[in-house]
Amino acid sequence: MHIQTIDYQADNAPHFLAQSLRETGFAVLRNHPITAERIDAIYASWGSFFASEGKQDYLRDPIRQDGYFPFKSEHAKDADEKDLKEFFHVYPWGQVPENLATETRAFYKDLVGLGVELLGWLDSQLPADISDKLSVPLREMMIKSEQSLLRILHYPPVAVDERSAAIRAAAHEDINLITLLVAGSQPGLQAKDNQGRWHEVPCDSGMITINNGDMLALASDNYFPSTTHRVVNPGENPNQSRYSMPMFLHPRPGKGQEGLCHSILRTISSRRKVFGEGDQRRMPSSSSHPGAI
Repeated sequence: MHIQTIDYQADNAPHFLAQSLRETGFAVLRNHPITAERIDAIYASWGSFFASEGKQDYLRDPIRQDGYFPFKSEHAKDADEKDLKEFFHVYPWGQVPENLATETRAFYKDLVGLGVELLGWLDSQLPADISDKLSVPLREMMIKSEQSLLRILHYPPVAVDERSAAIRAAAHEDINLITLLVAGSQPGLQAKDNQGRWHEVPCDSGMITINNGDMLALASDNYFPSTTHRVVNPGENPNQSRYSMPMFLHPRPGKGQEGLCHSILRTISSRRKVFGEGDQRRMPSSSSHPGAI
């Protein structure tokens, strides 16, 4: 499994992004507009939040599903142990701690902008027989969407008695179009190939990992497949926290996309997707807030 690392500035970047996503479901982007210094700064800011008791003031809204989700909030289907993580859901209309709002909302906006650009790259690389099946180009699916989710994850140090019983994020696929995963502060992300073998995904400082979601696989008739991935417990330095920030790009609900969203809901509702490194059980619906799976 060869996950390509692509230079955002290169003229042939759209070609190699599409090629890697087509062949593996994953790609890694370097030399992009979001600097490593900016990524480090936002990780530091949210690290302070997760270390504080004030996080309890932002407990998730059970309807809107924004806000803080405490440690061991969820687990994979058929798994006995809950995932070893806590996290915060950021939507453009949702709650964010006041001291983090300006930095986080600007980061959200720039990640969405980069994701929309990458969808445009994929549009330019689709074969005609695939693009003709789309109700609208992939990039246009994002116009006026307020459904995309920035998930800020904290994996605390793994206790000795938890190392064999639980995993930081169990194997899963993503529901959305594409996920932009800002490089984690520690390694651990793995992708599964067609032979069932697991491969480490590069996570050098400042890189952004791109992976396909179920919605993109469905829209492209599986031209861009949705790939299983997970986050394993640390082999070294097990007492270090790990931070990660996936941005899940969701199309707007309604005209041109409602059929796609509801097809995904029908396909996935029977298998209860896992919440993980780059996963989201929230789906945009025709209502004013995301629907639950």
